[in-house]
Amino acid sequence: MRKGFDGLSAQVRNILQLDPFSGAVFLFRGKRGDRLKALVWDGSGLCVYAKRLERGKFVWPRAHEGALRLSAAQMAMLVEGLNWKQAIVHDEVITPRLA
Repeated sequence: MRKGFDGLSAQVRNILQLDPFSGAVFLFRGKRGDRLKALVWDGSGLCVYAKRLERGKFVWPRAHEGALRLSAAQMAMLVEGLNWKQAIVHDEVITPRLA
């Protein structure tokens, strides 16, 4: 968990082959599983957020292709140290119509 802005954005670019400036949130977990870093472009600069759990470990997804897309609810649960796999994810987003 020593990498900062440049190291994490290089991993996103070179390993995941994604754009670190896309506005997506990229999460990285330490080896012990109790530390997490998030990299996100907010429109004016890169932000790095870090969290260490005092007890337990982050429930980490198994990514077969290096990256996995999570819903906002799943990501919130993961960051809180909860089992994100228990989140109910709807495949279809329903947009309400104005009358």
